[in-house]
Amino acid sequence: MASVSVPGRPKLVLASGSPRRLALLQQAGIEPDTLVPAEIDETPIPRESPRKLAQRLAREKASEAARRLRDDAEWEGAVILAADTVVCVGRRILPKAESIDEASACIRLLSGRSHRVYTGLCRVDQRGRTTTKLVETRVRFKRLSREEIEAYLASGEWRGKAGGYAIQGIAGAFVVSLVGSYTNVVGLPLAEAVGLIGATGYPVTLGWIAKG
Repeated sequence: MASVSVPGRPKLVLASGSPRRLALLQQAGIEPDTLVPAEIDETPIPRESPRKLAQRLAREKASEAARRLRDDAEWEGAVILAADTVVCVGRRILPKAESIDEASACIRLLSGRSHRVYTGLCRVDQRGRTTTKLVETRVRFKRLSREEIEAYLASGEWRGKAGGYAIQGIAGAFVVSLVGSYTNVVGLPLAEAVGLIGATGYPVTLGWIAKG
């Protein structure tokens, strides 16, 4: 879907290379004009809470994208949206699993218990002003059998996923309860993200008309 051309419409930058975040925005009828993945150090600061981490990383991603576009006249006055998702059990922050050992530790910890998913959102508007928002979802997994854990790990679906799982995939079958935003767990809470974009004057509903 191509972005809708409207005179005076601000350009929209998604400060992410995540296919899931892009797909969610497209689902809502919004097509970013460009993607600017922000490469930042995502290591938590000592004693940093999961809530604070998600908010800080979203701000840093937005700031990095703004910095990279600052000297390009084509992107002057663009709206920038950044997000970061953190999965945690209590104050324990789970990694984006890159090895089977990390994924195994995450899934075994989540089995049969509740955890929280936080997404920090950061929007930079046309005047360079920053607005942040935090969205929380509570998720509970069923108790997983050894066979289920081993088969899930063999699937490889956990790779690069916060907490070692993607709710829109196989792990959706592990969820027995969810309180809050489902799209937050996927990686971008749509109601809040679209609200932040729309508050800048960006015509978020025009894409809905184009779908017709």
